[in-house]
Amino acid sequence: MKAILCTHFGSPDQLELTDIPEPTGGPGEAVVRVKAAALNFFDTLIIAGKYQHKPPFPFSPAAEFAGIVERVGSGITDFAPGDRVIGYMGFGAARESVAVPAAQLVKMPEKLDFERAAGLTVIYATTLYALRARAALKGGETLVVLGASGGTGLAAIEIGKIMGARVIACASSDEKLVFARSHGADETVNYAREDLRDALKRLGGARGIDVIYDPVGGPYAEPAVRSLGWEGRYLVVGFAAGEIPKLPLNLVLLKSCDIRGVLWGAWTLREPQAQRALMNDIVRWCADGKLSAHVHAVYALHEIATALKAIADRKVMGKIVLRP
Repeated sequence: MKAILCTHFGSPDQLELTDIPEPTGGPGEAVVRVKAAALNFFDTLIIAGKYQHKPPFPFSPAAEFAGIVERVGSGITDFAPGDRVIGYMGFGAARESVAVPAAQLVKMPEKLDFERAAGLTVIYATTLYALRARAALKGGETLVVLGASGGTGLAAIEIGKIMGARVIACASSDEKLVFARSHGADETVNYAREDLRDALKRLGGARGIDVIYDPVGGPYAEPAVRSLGWEGRYLVVGFAAGEIPKLPLNLVLLKSCDIRGVLWGAWTLREPQAQRALMNDIVRWCADGKLSAHVHAVYALHEIATALKAIADRKVMGKIVLRP
């Protein structure tokens, strides 16, 4: 079968499309024919050796996928050949077939297409875990989303609205903010043109901002924290800007606010049943049209370098999907 392999850390152009043996699977595993695999920003870091987790060589990028079960190993009762499924595996999905523990699969409704389903797990599960479990976001609170047109930003807008929040979307261009408004944002800030702290102070009013969802980091972190109101919550989701910010802790003291980390992948290992319940909510919302699972573009496997460069250059609104 065809697979994209990373044989050494490097650039997207150094990834290889090659033939490898079909997976056989084992006890507790399902072999799934991949119909679509989704890419994320962290894929650009994994292949460069800049991510916190470094898989052994050779490995395939792409952490999430949708496909059809071909066979199941012993001990599996929840899935059978022919089932349409959505799966998450950390890395390894940029290939035609995968063997994955059945516990990491959920069934896929007939009304969902494979391309949209492939990109559901990472961005929406990260975001629902962040807003529900880490931020305890309440209806009527104000949620600020940085990097609002990217995959996780889009997910935060949509889930924030489902949870009853007022959502302020922040991004680097008017085009991206129009996209954010089309997905439910109530207010927008172009932080390439307007001072972020001043804009959020104006929009937050006397109360200030309740929750900040930040997958960007870099120079936007401190002004965002300064906009928090009393007992506000700042969610550390990622560092797409490339720089890990250093925050003055006196801000946390003066506002009695919280800095809360969001490491969804590690949480899923500790709370697999909670993750499955969370995914059931996400799949249902998407099937009901409450989540867009917007796909920016679909690429063939051999076009992965072009796809990853688009993500790295921040040209993507929503998700990038590979179709074997």
